[in-house]
Amino acid sequence: MKTIASRDNPRFKQLRRWATQARVRRSDNILLLDGLHLIVAFLASGGRLDEVIVSERGLAHAEIGNWLAAHPGVAGIQFGDTMFAELAATDSPSGILGVATRMTGAGTPDAATDCVLLDGVQDPGNVGTLLRTAAAAGVCQALLGPGCADPWAPRTLRAGQGAQFEMQIHENCDLAGFLAGYRGTSLVTRLDASRSLYETPLAGPLAWVFGAEGQGVSSAVSQAATLGIHIPMPGKVESLNVAAAAAVCLFEAVRRRAL
Repeated sequence: MKTIASRDNPRFKQLRRWATQARVRRSDNILLLDGLHLIVAFLASGGRLDEVIVSERGLAHAEIGNWLAAHPGVAGIQFGDTMFAELAATDSPSGILGVATRMTGAGTPDAATDCVLLDGVQDPGNVGTLLRTAAAAGVCQALLGPGCADPWAPRTLRAGQGAQFEMQIHENCDLAGFLAGYRGTSLVTRLDASRSLYETPLAGPLAWVFGAEGQGVSSAVSQAATLGIHIPMPGKVESLNVAAAAAVCLFEAVRRRAL
């Protein structure tokens, strides 16, 4: 494994640009996979790594060391812990970072299958967690409208924990246009909706619409949905985090279908 100790090294500079500049990362079609779990999930989905980056501390970690020993054909670079931290997606570096070519082209959205639609959800952690929840609930398609966080950004991938590799993800979608042609029931979560989630039929294909953390679902998208629903909240809080609301809705559908 090659060791790089200088911040002036061209390879380190390139990796730091990818880690800190979303525009450069997208232009170069690069994925940064922060953590061994994410790397394993990516490979299990059929992806191929270009290289792995490890820190001194990561190299000494038994699980990472064993994985590297089992994959001798993967090119690797070692950095000191401080340099590695400049490439990590979180304040608690995992010790290993995978570099891969980003997958492109999710095809045409399927208007007759379960899906989640995200309208202006800007927080990477919320987008990643919501995709992870959807994948766990058996939903294999997500449509993201303009203004959503990049589903392939390092922080979003870290929050998704591999969910992105199990789903068809469509970006910058016309959500209202998709809903107009959807061949199932589309449901938008709204605080002012009179219909309770628990009183709503959940048979057939379902399109779940979740909105921005502050503003909620836009008027145009909300009006295009079949039903507006609310989640009963007997407590004194005003609303749920968007990822938490999605978990309640998606797993209510799972519960109903299991009956």
